[in-house]
Amino acid sequence: MRSKAQLSNLLLSCSDAKTLTNLHSLLLRIGLLPSNSFFATNLVSSYSNLHSLYSARKVFDETPHPNTRLWNAILRAHSRAHQWRNVLFLFRRMNHQADCFTLHIVLKACTAVPDLNLGRVIHCLAVKNPTAHSDMFVGAGLVEMYGKCGDMGGARKVFDEFSEPDVVLWTSVVSGYQQNGLAEDAVLFFSDMVVGHGVTPDPVTLVSIASAIGQLGDLRAGKSCHAYVLKRNLLSKLSLCNSILNFYANSGTVEWTQRVFDYMPDKDVVTWSCMISCHVRSGNAGHALDIYRMMVGNGLEPNSITMVSVLQACALAVDLEEGRRMHELAIQKGFELDLGVSTALMDMYMKCSCYNEAFNLFHRMPKKDSVSWSVMIGGCAQNGLANESLRLFRCMLEDHTSPDAVTIVKVLSACSQLSNLHQAICLHSYIIFSGFDNKLFVNAALIDLYSKCGSLIDAVKVFNSVTDKDVAVWCSMITAYGIHGHGIDAITLFKQMVDSSIKPNNVTFVSVLTACSHAGLIEEGNKIFYSMQNEYGLLPDSEHCNIMVDMFARTGKLQEALKVIEGMPAAGVSPHAWCALLAGCRIHQDIKMGKFVARKLLELEPEHAGYYNLMSNMYAFDGNWDNVIEIKSVIKERRLKKTSGYSSIQMGNGIQTSF
Repeated sequence: MRSKAQLSNLLLSCSDAKTLTNLHSLLLRIGLLPSNSFFATNLVSSYSNLHSLYSARKVFDETPHPNTRLWNAILRAHSRAHQWRNVLFLFRRMNHQADCFTLHIVLKACTAVPDLNLGRVIHCLAVKNPTAHSDMFVGAGLVEMYGKCGDMGGARKVFDEFSEPDVVLWTSVVSGYQQNGLAEDAVLFFSDMVVGHGVTPDPVTLVSIASAIGQLGDLRAGKSCHAYVLKRNLLSKLSLCNSILNFYANSGTVEWTQRVFDYMPDKDVVTWSCMISCHVRSGNAGHALDIYRMMVGNGLEPNSITMVSVLQACALAVDLEEGRRMHELAIQKGFELDLGVSTALMDMYMKCSCYNEAFNLFHRMPKKDSVSWSVMIGGCAQNGLANESLRLFRCMLEDHTSPDAVTIVKVLSACSQLSNLHQAICLHSYIIFSGFDNKLFVNAALIDLYSKCGSLIDAVKVFNSVTDKDVAVWCSMITAYGIHGHGIDAITLFKQMVDSSIKPNNVTFVSVLTACSHAGLIEEGNKIFYSMQNEYGLLPDSEHCNIMVDMFARTGKLQEALKVIEGMPAAGVSPHAWCALLAGCRIHQDIKMGKFVARKLLELEPEHAGYYNLMSNMYAFDGNWDNVIEIKSVIKERRLKKTSGYSSIQMGNGIQTSF
């Protein structure tokens, strides 16, 4: 017969379920179970190590008088299985004096649930127990619990009760501040820890402070943290390196992010995912997809977070083929209906104009949040399905899902496509009722909606109701005046905006120059165009140049329009610029220049039926019927079709459209 010590050692060293079951049977046969709490404790711990919680709980329940160590063993078993509510339930049944180990386990459960009231009860128990009250691990557990429950005042009181807190306790407070969005407090507390008290931070502390600095967007402080990590030679700590990488990625410094990534000795899926996300945020979808392929080539499997970033890259690049491959992989890995992945998939399909696939996935989603609805509403608007977009918004409200301000803007954009004034008024009422009228970008979208619905008066009312206008609100009103042909009013408003110390951006100049073009205000438009760079330091892009070409071409100044095109970088000349000039040639019957422009235009887009029609009309007006017949033949041979125009009219509460 083996001794009790030998049996105990066998239990603790047991590494397979079959052997452990045999030992369990032996203990029952020789009468050491169920009454012996010592062997019951060892057996519960061994079953817990083998992830057999059912067997562990059975041993515990069969023990008539469990002691504190056995209670701790079963609490720890449930804790390891993340069954936090079972931990709290058992603790309430516990009829023995709780020790430091008990309190530490139960505090973890209170933090995970979270349960502030029970956490405060645990705090009272700790205060009554002199050993627990001075225990650093219990103190750190209390600080973490208070922080998780959003009570940093309580966390600081616990911390202040320790005369010589260790690095774990300091770190718990820093993490609490950071997790509650109190980044400045986290940095100040960290400074007091390092400078004021001379405590050396560990990697966990540095992870928290890097996240706090990231919340502040303080690039200089982030670089200092990075330098400290290098100085202490902590690059081998992968989680710490990932936090530094994430800081640079969130700050938008792609060069620094790439540099940290390249010098990291080890990389996991979090590292690669962060790098992919960084390139997506910077708008470089091609690089993001290249990084993903390198990651897979290195033998790493993507997780759900990686998939979301890769799908965002596919949406940005309009890469349907890669997007569908990611969809297949998501199905294989069981991620397809994960909320983040399914939302990213729907967005990708909408951006690639595959709205049927997006709808199919949307209807199969077991759970939808406001972002999912918003993606579908916005996607329908982008694909010209404005009525469907508004229908989805109604379904969203019926589903009792509250929209956010971004969703409201997408709904307003859909409504503006329909030019339905009655619907616009209803949406405006909903916005006021829901409290979204204090959002500047919502007001900017409202102004745009009313102007496109033909109600300049309502657009002006919304504009005047906004007290602290930003550049987007001013820009929307300038655009509204331009749409309605009020070029002088648009210029006047532009000057008022500048006088009110609001600096115009590239979009502002698009709005005011378009207004000048539509109103034929050449001299004023020319002055504003040249003021972009000379007064405001903004370099005109292809869109501004296209507007100037259109403005000159409309008024017959075809040579000036051509000079604008010739002054643009070759890569920046779009078909729109040549098309505007060709339209001007047709209107003002400059056949010679028209032929030259048409050749340039057809080199860029040889399959665009509208350009052939412009040329045909120009030749027809000049009586050159041979060229008209030739162009019509080309259109017929290539089977080119012009996009159909349509008109719509409001009848009752609906919109009737005819092509």
